[in-house]
Amino acid sequence: MRLRRAESIGIVVDFQERVVPHVDGRENLAAGMERLVRGLQALGVPLALVQHNTKGLGETVAPIRGLLEGCPRFEKVTFSSCGEPGFLDHLRSSGRTTMIVAGTESHVCVLQTVLDLLTAGFTVAVVEDAVGSRKLADRRVALERMRQEGARITTVESLLYELTERSGTDTFREILRLVK
Repeated sequence: MRLRRAESIGIVVDFQERVVPHVDGRENLAAGMERLVRGLQALGVPLALVQHNTKGLGETVAPIRGLLEGCPRFEKVTFSSCGEPGFLDHLRSSGRTTMIVAGTESHVCVLQTVLDLLTAGFTVAVVEDAVGSRKLADRRVALERMRQEGARITTVESLLYELTERSGTDTFREILRLVK
């Protein structure tokens, strides 16, 4: 089944100052996250930001923090974003049914968020090159578990082209600029 931009919300989970520097492949991860956020914005897909224990783990890393200024923001202490009061209500009230999930760490907060979103009845796409963990094995196993549980695993480029749907438009040219 195709993912559609009119049905989607992007969720950035715990992409924070005291987490990202310790993630395996952090440079590629940060580049993927920036392309994802800029691409979703170009496509008009709304975004939500979730931060875990901001006092302890810091703010969302720059430049992602600046890109997400003005987006709905949720502070949490539960590993799953869905444990934060108001988060699921926000998603449900949007009328959108597909959640595009990216962030850290793949095997903790991203995994538990994805499992709870699936349980809540959403279609979930996990962006493989925009999720990370400190250990590569944890990331690999988490992605496989999410796939087994029903999440769709994709990449930034594949997702953005799928949501763009056609060439020859200004939006297509913006996406092309981001992924090349």
